[in-house]
Amino acid sequence: MIRTLAFANYRSLRDLVVPLDCLTVITGDNGSGKSSLYRALRLIADTAQGRLIASLAREGGLESTLWAGPESLTAAMHRGEQLVQGTRRNEPVNLRLGFASDDFGYAVDLGLPVPSRSAFARDPQIKRECIWNGPLMRRAGLLVDRHNAVVQSRSSDGDWQVASQHLAGFDSMLAQLGDVRDAPEVLILRERMRAWRFYDHLRTDAEAPARRTQVGTHTPALADDGADLAAALQTIREIGDAEALDAAVDDAFSGARVEIAVEKGRFELLMHQPGLLRPLQAAELSDGTLRYLLLLAALMTPRVPPLLVLNEPETSLHPDLLPALGRLIGAAASRTQVVVVTHAARLVAALASQPDCLALTLRKALGETRIDGIDTLDKPRWQWPSR
Repeated sequence: MIRTLAFANYRSLRDLVVPLDCLTVITGDNGSGKSSLYRALRLIADTAQGRLIASLAREGGLESTLWAGPESLTAAMHRGEQLVQGTRRNEPVNLRLGFASDDFGYAVDLGLPVPSRSAFARDPQIKRECIWNGPLMRRAGLLVDRHNAVVQSRSSDGDWQVASQHLAGFDSMLAQLGDVRDAPEVLILRERMRAWRFYDHLRTDAEAPARRTQVGTHTPALADDGADLAAALQTIREIGDAEALDAAVDDAFSGARVEIAVEKGRFELLMHQPGLLRPLQAAELSDGTLRYLLLLAALMTPRVPPLLVLNEPETSLHPDLLPALGRLIGAAASRTQVVVVTHAARLVAALASQPDCLALTLRKALGETRIDGIDTLDKPRWQWPSR
């Protein structure tokens, strides 16, 4: 289980260390940094897919995503006794992302590229990248250590060996190193991170793929846009928990049930509701009903991911559905680690009543995102690797 997330100099996340539990709900006012935290977590996942630099480029590049305030904020600035102004820079420009789990920790440090005449001279470069053993980075616990283009890994007898000498500045070692003999921890961590699932673009509009019949195959994991909803629900019914599926539908829509009609290999979602003489097709369902079914398919997956992240799942849902959604998320958190980013107070209340739920409220002070109730002395221990 991931215990800690850490971000430095990404948008409003100047220096944020976030504790996690089996179920973590993150809330806060508009503009408090919820979306930045969610995007930063996705960036960590993108390193294992080899998409980190491209993802930053889509956000406007390193310059657009860097913390725009001074390198440090003094206590006097927070008290209003000193103007917020530029301070002497003590560290090179950096954007840092990392996490620590029960067994492994990981951090990546991006910086400015070496000046050149290349057409790609604005691409940020990975300056340092580390994997270590345990929740806190210590020199003795380092397992794989990258400095610019050179990657070293620690062998079973404790000696360091060179795993790569020519890694490109735009490539993460997680995506490029694949020889289990040289760095087995890279392979383990990469496959684990690639299995993380994020849901924030589940489509419910009139042209949403989930509203149309689809050729169906076994679908143990719902697509990130929900296009294969019918197949995912049928997969849950056949190799997952069919009784829990029916109970979850009834919990949200009393007396209703879903059916997957199959004709010549094409799957169609039908919903039976009390009082109606025929089932409703997916194209006839309201946005809220369809979204709840999409979330149900994501959360009841038969192939459980190591981490499941939901961003504003309450979108399009009637407030009366939020308690049922909270129970659905709580059940998922008993099987895997779940992070929910939301601004719906009713959903926060429903989740906070679940076992092992950690509720965090973000706030912004002088442009910097902080966690209510966690100050510098209370935040989880974290150590960034130096350059």
